[in-house]
Amino acid sequence: MKFSELKLHAMNAVKSYFNRNWGREDLMKSGKVNQETLDILNAVYFTFFNVMFCSTIGSYLHLFWEVGGLFTVLCSAASLLWFYFTPPWRLNQRRSLLMIYAFSFGASVGLLTKYLFEMHQNFVASFFAGTTVGIAIFMFQVTITRERSHIYHGGLLYCCLVMLAVLLVIGCFIRDSYTVQAILKGTAAVILFLGYFVVYSQEILYDVSFGDIDFINRALTVFFNLPAIVLHAARVCLPFGAKVDQNAD
Repeated sequence: MKFSELKLHAMNAVKSYFNRNWGREDLMKSGKVNQETLDILNAVYFTFFNVMFCSTIGSYLHLFWEVGGLFTVLCSAASLLWFYFTPPWRLNQRRSLLMIYAFSFGASVGLLTKYLFEMHQNFVASFFAGTTVGIAIFMFQVTITRERSHIYHGGLLYCCLVMLAVLLVIGCFIRDSYTVQAILKGTAAVILFLGYFVVYSQEILYDVSFGDIDFINRALTVFFNLPAIVLHAARVCLPFGAKVDQNAD
């Protein structure tokens, strides 16, 4: 393959990654969700909850018993490659490989964050644990209501309660400034991610309207799609982004 063709393929891949078809109206849409669509959304939530739960276990094992190293890094890479080459109809095998990858990733990512960002493993483990609880609340809301706004209100209420609890703990028990900053950063990361997860859920509901989706792949690509979805949401919602889209049209 020539370099020009390789460059063209790379540019098309980047464009397809950042290209999202939904607009502001789709993002702000509310109302009831039909049962079939709700089942797909619940499948994504349940699979991603399992992913985060396995990552949390791996992260805390790394925190307390220093589980993690070259073996878990290789294990996460191997399980992800195996997952990629597994046919879509082998759901149980793909789900098991995804859980193995999540556990290995949770036990290994602390090494990367400590080396690149000088983040202690406490921050990583707290982020995984807080996100896991938040996803569990989203999953619970799906089982009791079909209203979009009610599903998301549960997660947003959890964010408010977490922030209130953190402020109370800091005010009553913690005086060390470094610990306070670490706790606030971890709490802010969880809240921002759950806010992004609401947007990601809206994209899932939008895509389901055009056909069935692979809920296991959707659970895997939650973090991978974060930059593209955040940039697209900013482009369609912010005044400057709306002007740019109008000029492009």
